Amino acid sequence: MLERLDYMKLAPRRILDAGSGPPQRTLGKRYPRAEVVALDFSLGMLRSAKAGFFQRRKPKRLCADLAALPLAPGSVDLVWSNMALHWAGDPLAVLREFERVLAPAGLVMFSTLGPDSLKELRLAAGSGRVHAFIDMHDLGDMLVAAGFSAPVMDMEMLTLAYPAADGLLKDLRESGQTSARSDRPRGLAGKGFATALRESLASRATFEVVYGHAWKRAAVEETAKTIRIFKRMP
Repeated sequence: MLERLDYMKLAPRRILDAGSGPPQRTLGKRYPRAEVVALDFSLGMLRSAKAGFFQRRKPKRLCADLAALPLAPGSVDLVWSNMALHWAGDPLAVLREFERVLAPAGLVMFSTLGPDSLKELRLAAGSGRVHAFIDMHDLGDMLVAAGFSAPVMDMEMLTLAYPAADGLLKDLRESGQTSARSDRPRGLAGKGFATALRESLASRATFEVVYGHAWKRAAVEETAKTIRIFKRMP
């Protein structure tokens, strides 16, 4: 994602790191004059940044839902969301919020996971126990529906190999990854299920990493569209 910014003509005054997790120095280092707003649903994540981690000035920290951003319309020049969108119950609502808070000609850039992610775990544990992920073409359609222009979507497949299958489960636990499905089983599965899972789980994991970016329509485009509508009126 950072490499893609090399091709964008952008000098943001305010950046929203949407779903930031523990706030990082990356965006502040790249745009030292910008104000960075780190937003996450987890207050503990926001508090976990190391003291003195930021070179220029510390970011504002907001604990909030991606689908209900406590920011004024047009107040952000860049919305950056790295590996957070797949946690949203309604990604379209989140993208509409991104569009609302972006200034005209502002940029949204995100990464998320596609439907082939964790297919080995899904096969071993059952589809109802593994988080579902959205196809990149559907995300592209959502960008258009949210009001963005010139959306660009692409993806890459990554495969991680483990010495033993249990390594994947350990990585998922330690990184805080879990299923956010509303229809997931709520009861304890028991030791028998855990043993069978470890025996049938492959010692590798596939991740379909989806990248997307799009621009908020400039004010002049909105004005031109309004003029065309009035011209068609009797």
